[in-house]
Amino acid sequence: MPSHPLDGDVHVTPLYLAGSTTVGDPAMQPLLNHGFTAHSDELANVYVSSPDQHVRLGFLPEGTDNTLWKVAAHSDPFGPPDWLATFDSNTPTELVTAFTSSLATSYPKDPDAALTGPRRPAEEGFRPLEEAAWKRGSWQLTTLFAAPDELAGLTYRGGVLDRHAELRGDQDRWLLWGGRDGFSSRWYATFTSNVPVDLIAATTARLADPSPVLRYELEVPERNRSAARIRPVSPPVPTPLDVRRAAAARARSQVGHHGRRAPRHPQRRAAPALSHRPASPIDGGPRRHARERQPAPTASYAHWHVRPRCK
Repeated sequence: MPSHPLDGDVHVTPLYLAGSTTVGDPAMQPLLNHGFTAHSDELANVYVSSPDQHVRLGFLPEGTDNTLWKVAAHSDPFGPPDWLATFDSNTPTELVTAFTSSLATSYPKDPDAALTGPRRPAEEGFRPLEEAAWKRGSWQLTTLFAAPDELAGLTYRGGVLDRHAELRGDQDRWLLWGGRDGFSSRWYATFTSNVPVDLIAATTARLADPSPVLRYELEVPERNRSAARIRPVSPPVPTPLDVRRAAAARARSQVGHHGRRAPRHPQRRAAPALSHRPASPIDGGPRRHARERQPAPTASYAHWHVRPRCK
């Protein structure tokens, strides 16, 4: 964390402390690029559907709870979902994009596999975290993973779960979380039992990726800033072509309208023109209204299988 106040665009790592951009386009675009269609309602919620209407995504800044993203698959377009993935309003956008990018490439190739095809072992979803040296533990039938700084984790609950309870959000087969405990700093993502494990593996791989992400300063949750590594985005260094263009522009400014050079003022020196863009907030869609929720659980292993619910 830099000692000086942040101003403008910054690079943040690890990803799970960066917060959300609340912008829907990056996560929706992979699906739109593969033939999915989108429409919105009068509240600016956006709904994306596959051509056969079996896979649907909702970007819900004006939804009824704190869930910003819902992705569902229906073997019967008019029936309940076969599986459901959710990401709340604080979830880093890059995690949603990793999930939708994997879905966008796999679904057109084999729609049945994404709906009711053979399932892969949960270990494939754990592997990216193990390779990134996350700590593994267990508690009863639950497998637990924690980031090295213990500010992010994964909970996988084994055994038999009630399908309808999963879809209601009362039980979680897969739960991802990150950030310091608090309403605006901690985020949650969930996956029901039938979510293809390759989609979950794509998400956990992005979660463990140490590459920095771009944020505007105010998008980084305040509680997370002391634990995150944050550095301002430096303006681009002018190229030799930039320097020549700046010199030519200064020379032209000294020539009068009738070809006579304007009087020179040795005591005043023109500042070199640098071709950089001033830092600006990341352009985004509608911001999600803050909604009250119960305090998040502690990071201890014994509590990772429980998350607060928004009724």
